[in-house]
Amino acid sequence: MVGPYRELFSTPGVKGFVISGFVGRMPMSMLGLGIIVLVETLTGSYGMAGAVAATVSVSYAVAAPFSGRLVDKFGQARVIVPLTFAHGSALIALMLCAQAGAPAWTLFASGLVAGATAVSLGALVRARWAHVLSGSDRLHTAFSFESVADEVIFVAGPALATSLATMVNPYVGLIVVVVCALVGTVAFALQRGSEPPVLRGGTHSGTPITIPGVALLSCVFLGMGAVFGSVDLITVAFAEERGAPVAGGLLLSALAAGSLVSGLWYGARPWKLSLRTRFVRALGTFAAGLTPVFLVGDLRVMAVALFVAGLSISPTIITGYALIERLVPARLLTEGMSWLSTAIGFGVALGAWAAGRLTDLFGASNAYAFPFLCALLAAAVGVAGSTWLRTPVAEQKS
Repeated sequence: MVGPYRELFSTPGVKGFVISGFVGRMPMSMLGLGIIVLVETLTGSYGMAGAVAATVSVSYAVAAPFSGRLVDKFGQARVIVPLTFAHGSALIALMLCAQAGAPAWTLFASGLVAGATAVSLGALVRARWAHVLSGSDRLHTAFSFESVADEVIFVAGPALATSLATMVNPYVGLIVVVVCALVGTVAFALQRGSEPPVLRGGTHSGTPITIPGVALLSCVFLGMGAVFGSVDLITVAFAEERGAPVAGGLLLSALAAGSLVSGLWYGARPWKLSLRTRFVRALGTFAAGLTPVFLVGDLRVMAVALFVAGLSISPTIITGYALIERLVPARLLTEGMSWLSTAIGFGVALGAWAAGRLTDLFGASNAYAFPFLCALLAAAVGVAGSTWLRTPVAEQKS
């Protein structure tokens, strides 16, 4: 499996934007936990901490397509550098307000700005891959690599943020978020040789969400986000119910490990099936893989079940981004990819809220039925609207 990935990095300019992009998007898995630990430590309220973190997440989800449109219009470097400095300033303001015991509205206001100015660096990295590998069959390998990188970030980031905030200082987790965002994003912006050019003209003058295939993918990713948000919360509660709260992180790591393994495998092999067919099959596998989860009561068996459930995550996400690259005009590509980030963000918030209520009412094991139903609904929507996912290249291969 190593060969195809090694070939990717022989392309000039790739190493620079991949490394800086990885550093710059480490905060995406650390920000929410860093805010929760800091605000709860200083205010003693999990409710306040969760509300501030949710404000950041929702404002990011709302703003991501708009910042993506600015990038498509003015170029990556001109947009993301000022946004990142505004993001860092807002997080510093949030820390200072929390430390000073300022009124609650100041936490929400600074959180709102922090979320709205957060850069969707994952979409920008994928846009660069689409530019440097334009017309190449290696693009699905590149998107697979980025999916694997995301999984590494979501395995390492929460553990790092929690450890720093609880063992060193409650501010340190967010300080690392600010440093990684500034250093990674500025270094990414300086890689001008791989930056996609700003494209003008074209027949599609609206937003990518008006393209039927993009709207369909956004609905599917909304359902997938609900799965991710609910599984995270329910799994932690599942481990606590069995007297092993530490196991919650290990169980979620098993889910991420399954996605990481499948992402490496998926990107390393050539595919003759069309993107549309691959996406539909991955969605079906995604729903089927979650079936055993709400039937399991043992921690060790649950680890295996979550690993199996994770195997279909990366192929689904990779193929979804590849479809966006085919469906959206090149001059709107960043905004098109940002809509998937927005859909997942809203889904995560919805899933976490619903999972909390259902876990309180019915217990963690029974609450696992919710992510299964969300996955089933996402698969049904994807299959029902799959004709909108036909692309010229895909039709030739079907």
